[in-house]
Amino acid sequence: MRSLLAVLAWLAVSAPAAAETLSGAEIRLEFEGNTVVGTYVGGGAFSEYHLPDGRALGNNGFTANVDACWNTDGDRVCYHYGTSKERRTYCFTVERQGPWLWMRVAETGRLNAVAQVEKGNPARHDDGGQRWSCDDLLSRRGGEADVARARLPGRSMPSP
Repeated sequence: MRSLLAVLAWLAVSAPAAAETLSGAEIRLEFEGNTVVGTYVGGGAFSEYHLPDGRALGNNGFTANVDACWNTDGDRVCYHYGTSKERRTYCFTVERQGPWLWMRVAETGRLNAVAQVEKGNPARHDDGGQRWSCDDLLSRRGGEADVARARLPGRSMPSP
């Protein structure tokens, strides 16, 4: 908790007056194929590798990810945890302030987490042998709907 408070205090003093809000395309470019690591404002660290197929591997701060997916929706990044029947969805806007990303709850603007992007998958997050698919989620690329799909043998999803 002290480290989070130190980071937030440093950001408050040294951050530019106006943060750059990322578009959905910029979020996808920044996150896809990379690991987002950070700390929640309420405490707890997270580290999630964002696969191009829509899966989010790693740890969301409270538990290891299983059936976790991500996508962009407009100018927000959304995370979906659990099977399609039990799914919980959380969406955030993303602001860049220097090397830091401020992730705000999309509906309220409340700061949820401060994060950074690590190139690739340095923590070697994997699916733990529990394959899952994000076939039923849509993401947006360049204003066009695109299906986020796991590349599973013998299984494909038609484009909308």
